[in-house]
Amino acid sequence: MSALERQLADDRALRDAALAVFQADLRFIKEDLAARGVGGRIADRLGDSALDMVDDAVDYAESNKGQIGAAVAAVAIWFARVPILNGLADLFGLESDEAEPDGDADRSDDD
Repeated sequence: MSALERQLADDRALRDAALAVFQADLRFIKEDLAARGVGGRIADRLGDSALDMVDDAVDYAESNKGQIGAAVAAVAIWFARVPILNGLADLFGLESDEAEPDGDADRSDDD
């Protein structure tokens, strides 16, 4: 057997071994997909990602308590702004804009 024939035989054996490994991997993937479908895999991955995001958010909140507290206070004040402004208007004796009826001042009695 010449060197070229020996090299060809070695290359074929290597090719056959690589094909056997590929076919074994393909069988494993098919069996794994049959056991748990693509939808289940996506749901698991999304669940894991959501848990990671929650962990990151908790870590951030623990390390930035003052900033989180200020943001929560700002949101609370924003939602309570009308009652706060009305209370301040009553306290200082100013007229509140809420006391005027909506749109009645713009109407005329010509109708």
